[in-house]
Amino acid sequence: MTSTPLIFDFEKNSNLSNWNVVNDGVMGGLSRGKIEINKDGNALFSGTISLENNGGFSSVRYRFNTKEVKRYTKVLIRLKGDGKKYQFRIKTNTYDRYSYISHFETTGDWQTVEISLSDMYPAFRGRELDLPNYPIEIMEEIAFLIGNKKAESFNLEIDKIELK
Repeated sequence: MTSTPLIFDFEKNSNLSNWNVVNDGVMGGLSRGKIEINKDGNALFSGTISLENNGGFSSVRYRFNTKEVKRYTKVLIRLKGDGKKYQFRIKTNTYDRYSYISHFETTGDWQTVEISLSDMYPAFRGRELDLPNYPIEIMEEIAFLIGNKKAESFNLEIDKIELK
């Protein structure tokens, strides 16, 4: 179990093998997303959202060894978005069906998004669950998701994800 504040710092030779894209195709949708390292050494999560066939989302998930997070209260994400709304998600156990979620808006410029861990609420398939908010003890997976109920392209550049 690790307790370092760094979750991931992207660079030109970053290994993305533990980052997996999950699109709405798991439910019959036609959205497309991908993650790659760009020329600046940042992650680029990009694609298009389609509402056809009951679709409407794309996500990218990062699984890792259990990380102890008791000493932290926030996640800081240095990123450059496209002016759209995204979700940041945490799972305490990779095999949980639900995630703890926080929404954030991007500005189109570089920004540091600050997410309060205690405000992250549990949800499954877009529905909030009647369970306590994130317990701030451990995590095994983080994810970014876009699903704004409209057909659109998206572009989220991520530099670093850390705990504070």
